[in-house]
Amino acid sequence: MDLIRFNSPYVVGPEFDYMREAAADGHLSGDGQFTKRCHKMLEQKVGVDKALLTTSCTHALEMSALLLDLQPGDEVIVPSFTFVSTINAFVLFGAKPVFADIREDTLNIDERTLESLITPRTRAVVVVHYAGVGCEMDAIMDIARRHNIVVIEDNAHGLFATYKGRNLGTFGVMATQSFHETKNIQCGEGGALLINDTNFIERAEIIREKGTNRSRFFRGQVDKYTWVDVGSSYLPSELNAAFLCAQLEASDDIQAMRQRVWHYYSQNLQDWAADNEVRMPIVPPYCEQSYHMFYLLLPTLEHRTAFIDHLSDHKIKAVFHYLPLNASQKGQEMGGEPGQCPVTERVSDQLVRLPFYNTLDATTQDRIIECIQQFKVS
Repeated sequence: MDLIRFNSPYVVGPEFDYMREAAADGHLSGDGQFTKRCHKMLEQKVGVDKALLTTSCTHALEMSALLLDLQPGDEVIVPSFTFVSTINAFVLFGAKPVFADIREDTLNIDERTLESLITPRTRAVVVVHYAGVGCEMDAIMDIARRHNIVVIEDNAHGLFATYKGRNLGTFGVMATQSFHETKNIQCGEGGALLINDTNFIERAEIIREKGTNRSRFFRGQVDKYTWVDVGSSYLPSELNAAFLCAQLEASDDIQAMRQRVWHYYSQNLQDWAADNEVRMPIVPPYCEQSYHMFYLLLPTLEHRTAFIDHLSDHKIKAVFHYLPLNASQKGQEMGGEPGQCPVTERVSDQLVRLPFYNTLDATTQDRIIECIQQFKVS
């Protein structure tokens, strides 16, 4: 019996042809023809003023932190239930994290507690659209406007998803994307910064180009380029962009494949979940999700551990997800404490992610579902 992997990176078809084309062009560093094609597709498909490819979503988050000119002691509100990059990018430049708990239903930041976390030092709130289901952006944007704080969207899970008919990634002044191999659209390692406030565009180009005005030079706006600001090397190679270009071109097909996988799990696990007090994902009717993952919430940590072991015994790889940042070693050093985010801490013990990838066929998925149905919560 073959192992069913948790993830299997998908190759559309033209990726390697495009990479060979990039090599033949003699331009393998960043911002070649394939990078430009990716920028244009993201801008048009998502509906943002500017897209800039980066080497990772982490680096896109770092760019957003630099663009905010954070000072030591400035506070950034972040959900405790997220990957460490979401806050690390801001802590790196002196910010203090303020950990927010999540909603019981979508597992997104609980906007009802957001206002109580705001202080005179609050500069930004970073929202994470968990599993590609939109946060409550109407309420969040209203709070941010009233308190004059910036919203950054960590949209690593949510490319092409919508909230009330509007694309995720278009609400905050900036949003970040991930093209890691575990994401719907991938190039192994990669990311993008999406900019919705045109005031940030020119400086974002400078920061991304090691603090130089190189982009203006290539547009003929200056006769030479030089060091003008802080920055780093955030450009992916043209080989990564060529791979990504093929994936973005096939995004509609990829999303359709993932939608089928998600709904097949949902339809076939409903009765088992109800019988075993296991909670399925909740997607509000006004949200169109990205079909990034399928998770289950087991009643307790002990049940979750037994469930993962059960699948593993049948050569099926399932995984848990984030540990609470507020209770982590570094989180506590930065002012967090255990018990601060009770929903996060409970969900972290309960959640398990099932195998999910574009080419997960019905026969393989049936094997996973049959194995799950054999597991009983006692």
